[in-house]
Amino acid sequence: MLKKHLLALVALAITGFLPMAQADKVVDDRFYVAPFGTFIQPGGDRKSDNGWGGGMGIGKMIDEHFNVEMRGFYQGLEGQGQNGSWDLTGGTADVQYFIMRDTFSPYTVLGLGAINSSHNGDSGVGFIGEAGAGFTYELHDNFLIRSDVRYRYNQNFNANLQPGTNEFHDMVVNLGFVIPFGPKPVAPVEVAEAPPAPVAIADCSTMDDDNDGVNNCDDLCPNTISGSKVSIKGCWIVDVKFDNDKDVIKPEYFQNLDSVAEIIKTHPDMIIEIQGHTSKTGGFKHNMKLSERRATAVKNYLFSQTQSPNLTTRGYGWTQPIDTNDTEEGRANNRRVQLEVNGEPQQPLNPQLR
Repeated sequence: MLKKHLLALVALAITGFLPMAQADKVVDDRFYVAPFGTFIQPGGDRKSDNGWGGGMGIGKMIDEHFNVEMRGFYQGLEGQGQNGSWDLTGGTADVQYFIMRDTFSPYTVLGLGAINSSHNGDSGVGFIGEAGAGFTYELHDNFLIRSDVRYRYNQNFNANLQPGTNEFHDMVVNLGFVIPFGPKPVAPVEVAEAPPAPVAIADCSTMDDDNDGVNNCDDLCPNTISGSKVSIKGCWIVDVKFDNDKDVIKPEYFQNLDSVAEIIKTHPDMIIEIQGHTSKTGGFKHNMKLSERRATAVKNYLFSQTQSPNLTTRGYGWTQPIDTNDTEEGRANNRRVQLEVNGEPQQPLNPQLR
């Protein structure tokens, strides 16, 4: 009967080694010591009563599931009748498989080792194999209660300690505790990553990079020199008005051009396109040529005052009005000269307010 129960215990131990899905946990890989007491129930082949013993294990937790351990033990059995007592001294190398690790942690175990058996004044060294199941119960990070039940197979080869057999089958019940060394590993606290700070989008309506008084949203001439006179669209307007169909600068505007020349002198490296414009009176080609002549007239005057080699001209005709062409006053405002800094002409040549 004992053999049947022991075989069932072996099957249970082997089953415990089958893979089981577990959640990822922090690996407790500490070394430990494990003293224990033992109750041993021998099989009928020893012809002895049950007995007691104890031992010590030294092991290491490998990962979430496995421990390895070296164990030594001593156990004694009282003989039945005239059959003498048994003294069993040995050790095993164990592998423990923990189905899960928690406060209560069930496990299965397999062990292989050697045993020295003394009986009726004779002794012999044999082989033992153990398989069983047990559990640990954690009372503290560094103190656990442990118990397991094992089937032990003992082969004493040719020692002939018991007439008729050298093969023995025993049941071993162990109860003890486990003392790990060092602090128990703690799972790192996951800190939620802060979302990226929102990128502030600059509001062009509040910016004026060239300091001409026109915000960046409306400024069509973003490189205007600070202090120059600009239109509502931020473009440098030279206060020079021409008579209808004329390109001659009237003396009353010389002072305005002199002020422009002083600005150019203080910024000798800047490139300026002098742009001529007309009102929408007459033919397109005629006005394009007229606007070019007006730009040239202003360039010649400014060059005479500055000697700047960075002045260019271009005529835009009536394509870029700054006022209406439906009134005389509006047409007079459109007959103008405009300065574009850094040679960035307005493209395309479509009529638009500037």
